[in-house]
Amino acid sequence: MKKSSTKTRIRYSETDQMGVVYHGNYAQFFEMGRTEWMRSLGVTYKSMEDSGTMLPVISLSCKFIKSALYDDELTITTMLKKKPMVKIEFDYEIINQKGELICTGNSVLAFMNSKTMKPTRCPSYLLEGLGF
Repeated sequence: MKKSSTKTRIRYSETDQMGVVYHGNYAQFFEMGRTEWMRSLGVTYKSMEDSGTMLPVISLSCKFIKSALYDDELTITTMLKKKPMVKIEFDYEIINQKGELICTGNSVLAFMNSKTMKPTRCPSYLLEGLGF
């Protein structure tokens, strides 16, 4: 399935007093990965919302393996788990500049009609971009 990678450098404000990345920031790293994954298909959250579809997160998990530290360069790899229907599921791997696995994660998002606030199917333009 489709995957993409993006890099980020850990800023001081993302760490605790010991220079270790605060655990809550990993959700943001996963979002960065998803955003760039979609952008690689020519789709942005803004364009999706403008067309009437929202994509809220309904499930998020993270398994911490090693601490990320201030000034580390992380590579976030985002992988589509299966063909999207009403939900879309991603797996993540984050490694540091030494190639060490920092964490793995998973998120599930639901496609929702922004007017009715009800679940809807994955937009056809996204399925086409994925080759389905």
